[in-house]
Amino acid sequence: MHTGTPTDAALLLERQREAFTAEGLVTARARRDRLTRAIDLLITHRQRLCDAVAADYGNRPPAVTSVMDVYPAVQALRHARRNLRRWMRPRRMSTGMPLGVPGTRSEIVYQPLGVVGIISPWNFPIALSFGPLAAALAAGNRCLIKPSEITAATTGLMQELIASHFDPLEVAVVSGGPEVAASFSRLPFDHLMFTGSTEVGRRVMEAAARNLVPVTLELGGKCPVIIGRSADLARAADRILLGKLANAGQVCLAPDHVLLPRESLEPFVRAAQSWVRRAYPAGTASADYTNLVSVRHAARARELVADAIAKGGRAVMLDEAAATAGDERHIPPALILEPAASMRVMQEEIFAPILPVVCYDRIEEPILEIGRGARPLALYYFGHDARELRQILDRTVSGGVTVNDVAAHFLVQSLPFGGVGASGMGAYHGEQGFRQFSHARAVFRQTRLDLAGLTGLRPPYGARVRRFIDILLGS
Repeated sequence: MHTGTPTDAALLLERQREAFTAEGLVTARARRDRLTRAIDLLITHRQRLCDAVAADYGNRPPAVTSVMDVYPAVQALRHARRNLRRWMRPRRMSTGMPLGVPGTRSEIVYQPLGVVGIISPWNFPIALSFGPLAAALAAGNRCLIKPSEITAATTGLMQELIASHFDPLEVAVVSGGPEVAASFSRLPFDHLMFTGSTEVGRRVMEAAARNLVPVTLELGGKCPVIIGRSADLARAADRILLGKLANAGQVCLAPDHVLLPRESLEPFVRAAQSWVRRAYPAGTASADYTNLVSVRHAARARELVADAIAKGGRAVMLDEAAATAGDERHIPPALILEPAASMRVMQEEIFAPILPVVCYDRIEEPILEIGRGARPLALYYFGHDARELRQILDRTVSGGVTVNDVAAHFLVQSLPFGGVGASGMGAYHGEQGFRQFSHARAVFRQTRLDLAGLTGLRPPYGARVRRFIDILLGS
């Protein structure tokens, strides 16, 4: 039923909603069971998942998939299972005047929404399917997942494994191409989660709006790195390149460009060259390096470098020997030094192992530059100057921040993860994800006392209600 037509997805949604209604109260025990089954799926079949992702990419090291794709998903599921009962507890709230008298009670009860749709991308097909799934299941929802058709082998395996661990009325995978994805985003879900590009996110939100479906958008953007003068440059280069090249730049949180003091440019280049030689002693054509996901994506990366060179940019290839070798999806890492604003690498999200390096003289320059652009999904700062860091935090806006590393905040399940403006809407992870996929239902319990009679609020109105209004307003 769920192998990929718009009709199948609509029918599954209808049947999942019927099952949700029939279930009634979704107990903590039922939620824990679903989270546990998802964990068992990932742990038991980790090698098969790594092999499927490698087949989709042509080459992606199992270590990358295990650490960056499987582990974050397992971490999210375990965190939800561990904290579930605490999150589910009703929150007692202060009632206040005029209703806050003995015998009244106000609370928030977190209620499942119903059926959540999850549209996941190709760059981390496991983490960005099962991470939102963890939050949705913890909140007591049923789920439909539409993974990317670009990673077809991984999507097929996920469909098989989820079907073997879940009833399709609990969780199901819908496969198919752009037509299925477009129809999926038009379905009347109770909530829709999309991870992908800003351009596609706009279309998803427009489609969801037809049914007034609330959306969570986890998009991308140009995540900047500011290196301060107090930074350890070698350590900064190490952590930046590790984050940039772990999936060949195909990470929404990847460092998009580096802003550093002018005098640090050449030392940073040397540090980057040295890092690549150490990390890939046999060259980046080795099994430890990741391909771009498709020939089309690789061709675009080459166009970005060619455009920068054509516009006067200085390109430093960090692995010259691999520039023309191996799979055509292989793109060796490159720096673009002091790029012009007109270059495509400075206007588009790069999503490739290409790193522009921009020089500044005063710290105010990168702060102003970041403020003029679209809000990034993440901002990174390297340095040990507390005043400088405070200035950056106070004068910039981004989805999240990591200091002296890149993307690390994504792995902290107690922190919300999401973008702002063009980089996203809403957040998930941990308790924030539980609340995102729940309805915060207001419940007020009234006292037996006749408050209207005691305060004169029942007509005909007289002196008693006037005195009560004076008390309320403090007049």
